Amino acid sequence: MSQQPPIPFTTRVKRAALAFDAWLNSTLFQGGRALAGAWEWYSEKMKCLRFRGAPRAILDLTSEAATLGAAGSVVMLALALPAFRETEDDWLKTQDLAVTFLDRYGQEIGRRGLHLDDSYKLEDFPDHMIKAALATEDRRFYEHWGIDPIGTFRALLVNAQGGGVVQGGSSITQQLAKNLFLTNERSLERKIKEAFLAIWLEFHLTKDEILKLYLDRAYMGGGAHGVVAAADYYFGKPAKDLTLSESAMLAGLFKAPTKYAPHVNLPAARARANEVLRNMVEAGFLTEGQIQTARRNPATPVNRERETTPDFYLDWAFEQVKVLASQKKFGNERVLIVKTPLDTALQRHAEQTLENMLRQHGRQYKVGQGAIVVMDVDGAVRAIVGGRDYGQSQFNRATAGLRQPGSSFKPFVYAAAMTVNPKLRPNATVVDQPICLGNWCPQNYSRSFSGSMSLTSALARSINSIPVRMSVEIGKGNAKAGRAVIVDTAKRMGLTHPLTDSSSLPIGAAEVTPIDMAAAYAVFANGGKRADPYAAWEVRNSSGEVIFRHDRDTAPKQVLDARVVQDMNYMLNKVVEEGTGKRAILEGIPVAGKTGTTNGYKDAWFVGYTGNLVASVWYGNDDSSPMNDMTGGTLPAMTWHEVMNVAHQNLEIRPIPGASPANASRVASASRPAADQAQTPAQAFLAGTLSRRSYEVLGGIGTLFQSVDRSSVTGRAPETPRSSAAATAPRQVAMP
Repeated sequence: MSQQPPIPFTTRVKRAALAFDAWLNSTLFQGGRALAGAWEWYSEKMKCLRFRGAPRAILDLTSEAATLGAAGSVVMLALALPAFRETEDDWLKTQDLAVTFLDRYGQEIGRRGLHLDDSYKLEDFPDHMIKAALATEDRRFYEHWGIDPIGTFRALLVNAQGGGVVQGGSSITQQLAKNLFLTNERSLERKIKEAFLAIWLEFHLTKDEILKLYLDRAYMGGGAHGVVAAADYYFGKPAKDLTLSESAMLAGLFKAPTKYAPHVNLPAARARANEVLRNMVEAGFLTEGQIQTARRNPATPVNRERETTPDFYLDWAFEQVKVLASQKKFGNERVLIVKTPLDTALQRHAEQTLENMLRQHGRQYKVGQGAIVVMDVDGAVRAIVGGRDYGQSQFNRATAGLRQPGSSFKPFVYAAAMTVNPKLRPNATVVDQPICLGNWCPQNYSRSFSGSMSLTSALARSINSIPVRMSVEIGKGNAKAGRAVIVDTAKRMGLTHPLTDSSSLPIGAAEVTPIDMAAAYAVFANGGKRADPYAAWEVRNSSGEVIFRHDRDTAPKQVLDARVVQDMNYMLNKVVEEGTGKRAILEGIPVAGKTGTTNGYKDAWFVGYTGNLVASVWYGNDDSSPMNDMTGGTLPAMTWHEVMNVAHQNLEIRPIPGASPANASRVASASRPAADQAQTPAQAFLAGTLSRRSYEVLGGIGTLFQSVDRSSVTGRAPETPRSSAAATAPRQVAMP
């Protein structure tokens, strides 16, 4: 047999390609016929599902609703996630703090937080108290699922007819969600979170549990949270003994505790109570005849006119304690006794001084508000005045009021410049001449330039061009980089709020709070250590055990070089002795500080310190309307002098690092406890075993012995001669 020659490789490839092509064509053809058959079958079957007319419209609407519903569900889930994150922690105990505050001498000054009394069950509350709350706040509470669309719609109608907010649309569950998880911020985001959290609460708690939590946590004015605490505060009795008229008055406090607080405005509280009684009749809880007795015998609260509580201080102190609790400083303890550095006598004097100044000079200067903070040089806050009347406004201008500091910001610029350039000393020569950053050219208060002068004189006269020029030099020609260094210095010293960068930042265009300014200036007074303001010096649990002490559990941090501190103190002392702050001079006590006045006279400041204490004073109007030519060297400096003159009585005067030490050994005269003389600040705070009167007696005895030995004490040095041509306090001008 003869062998056939082998098939060439190329031939085999061609044959394989033809076979694959034939298979592909056949497959596609058969697949196409199959698809066509399937489509014909599908079409025949779908003919029976075709709709026309009304059925077609219903089907289209249903389809669109399903599509929109799916998209809406995704959006709702995205909105719900931030709300549900609020429940990740032990949410039921987040606000469960019951805090009793003591002053520096161990005397109780007030309470904040919940009146934690687990023995009070919902059934222990009077029936009319519960009905008054439901009739006023949420009549359909036991019928809705957290959000009440009917109640919301009714409130919208009533408000539209009344031309304003007459009724609230939030259910009790929504209000509880806000109290437990959210703030009082008025925003759409907060309302969305509130709605989701209300639904979440309805799924996790019974209606009775929700109502009990609401009655326990609602703020009812006077520092009282919950009906139990409010009954004790306003009527001096247990909640179970409340009368119908008293229950109606308390129920009227839920929505506006400040406006209707009976110890602030009794006629308004009684008028509101009548509205609550009418609501109870409309809701069907009572008859008209049942409420007549309550109307004829309105509730009369306990007379608390003679009681004065440092509410601004307590509000801030409670927030400080809540922060420490969130940091687990107290473990699982919820009932706390907090000893504070508060000086009740100084607090009352500061409040009276602010009110007296506004009464005497308010009309002249067109000013209606002010704020004062006094603290030790380590940050222990002795007094806070957040406004002239807590009953009228609980907004704490001392701790939350953001205002421009004007020239009182300049020490941070000088400190930053002296840190960057060690050769820059108080006697260095600087030139006051025009400077422009872009199209902004700062002007001095006098609208003129003075040429060459010392750095000390530039700060004392509050020249505006110098700190702007410094910002450029700090950044080595880049003003923005220089301002970044200034901002960093100010933050390290204690300014906690964001500082907006602008060309005018070096002359005080960014916003600050009075308490932060006092804390930042304390760095100068204490030798360069950061002095965060604090209210909790010592914290004990309900058993009396010390669970936190500020001096033991915190450590000060050096934030400014000692050389810079001494040079700044020398210059800031000259601001008071020879410059714009002369009205702040304390006889025989070294004082350093800085005035501040903003553009258009909207804010006026004086922030100053001695070797013992720091104080910040601000004046202005809540609506930022301009005052009548008030500068920091006028009313703020005068107020600072009046407050600090009393604050230093009976203190052993400490020198200011770098300032004249001539008066360091002076001991001020009587009337304040001798505890501060013989003890360190820590010992003074913790020495609360005696009453304030006992300390005053001991102080008098100490003063008697000091008077016998006064000849051995170093005499008072003569005051430094002051320039008669010192400029008045500047204002911030030509802001971009």
